Amino acid sequence: MASKAATVARILLGLVFVFFGLNGLLHFLPQPPMEGAAGQFIGGLSAGGYFVPMMASIQTISGLALLVRRFVPLALILLAPIVVNIVAFHIFLAPSGLPIAIVVLALEVLLAWSYRSVFHPLLRARDEAMP
Repeated sequence: MASKAATVARILLGLVFVFFGLNGLLHFLPQPPMEGAAGQFIGGLSAGGYFVPMMASIQTISGLALLVRRFVPLALILLAPIVVNIVAFHIFLAPSGLPIAIVVLALEVLLAWSYRSVFHPLLRARDEAMP
């Protein structure tokens, strides 16, 4: 049962990030203008010129990795800060999107838990193999 849940989570998360990553690159989904602090934040990210395409590329590539089940732990590591920022953005700046952000966070956490044995060495305080 747990492996089926992880498979469903991997595919759903992959689809979400491929879709929205490609949208960030190709702009096929119309985006309503954001007001207030949310608009200022997005405007600031866009103003640099490099950040949004870089983030969209990471989302697309990581989403594809999840879909084809290649480099899944690496994809989860690359997506983790993006997911945290999505959740923070919706908590502090645009609460209307919070339910979807929480679903994305839950999928990320479920997958990370499923791959916890891979992440275990990253969480050691000291590396005994190195002098």
